[in-house]
Amino acid sequence: MTDESRREPARDPQDLERLLISRQWLGDIDGMAALFEPHAVVDSGEAQLTVGREAIRALFADIAATGRKFAAGNQAPAVVSGDLALTSTRLPDGTVTAEVARRQGDGTWLWVIDRFSVA
Repeated sequence: MTDESRREPARDPQDLERLLISRQWLGDIDGMAALFEPHAVVDSGEAQLTVGREAIRALFADIAATGRKFAAGNQAPAVVSGDLALTSTRLPDGTVTAEVARRQGDGTWLWVIDRFSVA
């Protein structure tokens, strides 16, 4: 059994944030990247988009190397339309995230677009 097959899947778009944070705290960088579609895009606010799961994995590895840990925030209810969902969280420092998730063929959810801060 692979590590990926043992990881809890996001059965609801609201699960993605919790899973991302818990995997980061466990040091599971591959597990963090697995929450994104293969061609997902992340805007981390660094004036450059990170495109693709491997690049996203590298971004999270760089963040982990700094010792920075993600903190849980106040997650707004997901706005779901068919197989798409908008998720958003107000973080403890007041910034707001926005993400687009897509329902996969097996009913689980993965992020397609992630913007670390919209405020």
